[in-house]
Amino acid sequence: MGKFLDSVDVKALRFAIGFPVVLAAAFVFCASLLRKDLPEPLAVRWTDDGGASFAPFGAYVGVGAAAVIVAGWLVLLQAVPLSRPVLMRRIMMGAGLFLSLFITSALAAGLVGQGGLADARESRVDMTVLALGSGAAVSLGVTMAMVYKADRQWSPDDDRALQDAITRELDPDLARDSIRLWVHARSSVFVMIAIVLFPAALIAVAVPWLGILLVVLVVVGAAFLCARVRADRRGLKVLLAGVVPVMDVPAGAISDASAADVKAADYGGWGYRHHRGTAAMLVSSGPAVVVSKTDGQRLAVSGGSQASAARLADVLTRVAARARRGGGPPAAE
Repeated sequence: MGKFLDSVDVKALRFAIGFPVVLAAAFVFCASLLRKDLPEPLAVRWTDDGGASFAPFGAYVGVGAAAVIVAGWLVLLQAVPLSRPVLMRRIMMGAGLFLSLFITSALAAGLVGQGGLADARESRVDMTVLALGSGAAVSLGVTMAMVYKADRQWSPDDDRALQDAITRELDPDLARDSIRLWVHARSSVFVMIAIVLFPAALIAVAVPWLGILLVVLVVVGAAFLCARVRADRRGLKVLLAGVVPVMDVPAGAISDASAADVKAADYGGWGYRHHRGTAAMLVSSGPAVVVSKTDGQRLAVSGGSQASAARLADVLTRVAARARRGGGPPAAE
C-alpha cells in the first residue's frame, strides 16, 4: 500500500474518485425533485418520425448516474499516476471534469425537456439546458487543466521554503530586518484621475485612437503614483507600480535613514524624480524616509503611514549597521 501511495498523486486520487460520485449523487437528487412533473416512462431516444425509445424513471436516472461515475473514473484516474507526463496528467484532469459535467448536462437536458408533459413522445431535449451545461463543462474543464498542479508534491520551491524556514529559525532577527509595503497616492487623487476617463469615452466615439491614447496616459499616470518598497538585509529596493525597478541601494551603501514629513514639491513633485542631487519616489506629501548614502547622495521614499515610515527607517538603519560590521544577507535570501 505504501508503494502505491508513493506512485500516485494522493490529492488527485481523492478528487478523481470522489468528484464523479458526488456529481452523480447531485444529479439523482435533482432528478427526484422533478419526478412529479415527468411522464412515465421517460423517452431516452427520439427518432425523425416522431417516435421514441422509453425507459422507466429509475432506469434513466440510475444508468445515467452510473455513466457519470464510470466515465469520470475512466478519464480522471489517468491523471493520478506520477509516472505519466505532466502535460498528459493536466489534460486528463481537465478532460475528465469536462466529460463528467457534459454527461450530466445531457441527462439533465433530457429530463427538463420532458417536464410537464403527459406523453414523452411529445418531448425533446432542452437545448438551453444543454448549451448552458456544455459551455460550463468546457470552461471548467479548461480551467482545471490550467490550474491543476501536476508536479510532484515536493519541488525546488519547497526546498527553498524549507531553507528559508531553517534560516529564520537559526536567525530570529531575520524577520525583524525585513519590511515590504505598498505606497500610493490618496484615493481622492485616483478619483480625479479616473474622471479623465469620462471624456476619453466620449472622444473614443469620434476618434477611437485618441480616446485609447488618453486612457493609456491616465493608466500610466496612475501607475507613477504607486510603488512597492522592500527593505531587508540586502538593502532598499523600490519598484514603480510594483514592476519597474527605480531604486536599488545595497545595505552597505546606506549611511543613515530617518523618517520625516516631507513636501513632494521640495523634491520635484510626485512620482519618480531627480531634484537637486536627490532621487525621490514620492506618491504624495507626508510620511517618508530620507536615506543618506555613503557617497553623499540622498534618497527620499514615501513610507505610507507614520508608523510604517518609522519602521522602514528603523530597518534600513539596522541593516546598514549590520553591513558595516561585515554581516551580509544570509545564504537563503
